[in-house]
Amino acid sequence: MVLYKLEDFEPSYQESFDGHDIKGLGVYTQGSDEKVGTVSDVLVDEEGHFRYLVVDLGFWIFGKKVLLPIGRARVDYDSDRVYTIGLTREQAEDLPEFNERQTLDYDYEERVRGVYRQPTDYNLPVEAATPLDPLAGLDPLGAPVAPLGTTPTYARDSYTYDNEPALYGLNEQDHQTLKLYEERVIASKRRQKTGEVTIGKRVETDTARIAVPVERERVVIERVTPADAGTAVSGREADFREGEVARIEIHEETPEIRKEAFLREEVRVRKVVDQDTVETQETVRREELDVNSANLPIEER
Repeated sequence: MVLYKLEDFEPSYQESFDGHDIKGLGVYTQGSDEKVGTVSDVLVDEEGHFRYLVVDLGFWIFGKKVLLPIGRARVDYDSDRVYTIGLTREQAEDLPEFNERQTLDYDYEERVRGVYRQPTDYNLPVEAATPLDPLAGLDPLGAPVAPLGTTPTYARDSYTYDNEPALYGLNEQDHQTLKLYEERVIASKRRQKTGEVTIGKRVETDTARIAVPVERERVVIERVTPADAGTAVSGREADFREGEVARIEIHEETPEIRKEAFLREEVRVRKVVDQDTVETQETVRREELDVNSANLPIEER
């Protein structure tokens, strides 16, 4: 259950209250008329329903802010006061301190509700129960509650503020201005993963053909008839012998192939955010006054 500050939920909220501002009103205990503190803010749920008053307990506990369920508050604009029902100083000391930077989750609210569910000096049956409980009584708002001494149990996933009207109910007499409110559509965005792109590398092979000119040596033996063929020579010139008379080395070139790596191209990977506008619709409810005057003159302000 997400809660919002009243001003964040509706910046022009004062127009709904005929210019009145609940913030800044003094908070007093009902009966003893002792000042408890001052309303510093209001928390509403996603539908604009009032759930808590943020009370600065400067007169009781300096520097501490706590949450007061709206069902435990009575707004009196004529005297510019908010009266609390069944809030004692001991309970105020037991309440967890409200911190704007702290997340208001179910566990935190249960700590708050746990303090208000305790029996008070006013002997109010503030514990919640189902209407079918034969032992249940009625709270000042006429809502069924469990008898004193019982401890309600709720499931985290199924809990709603309607479970405890003693804490969050608004009666017509004391909360007419607060009840005349309306729902509005809150447009929010939720970032979700739609997929992913994986970029990798693979090695492909190919056959590279290259022509390399090479040289090969070969021996060519030519037989020629000299010009003085048939002329007698002396015995000294005639050298008759066997065996090797000459040696010639034969060479040839062979291609040598080697590979070297080089940078072919760079690949840059980045994300681009495309802006788009998505239209959606939702049904909202609004409360309007239905005045039956029986033809009597009525002045609305």
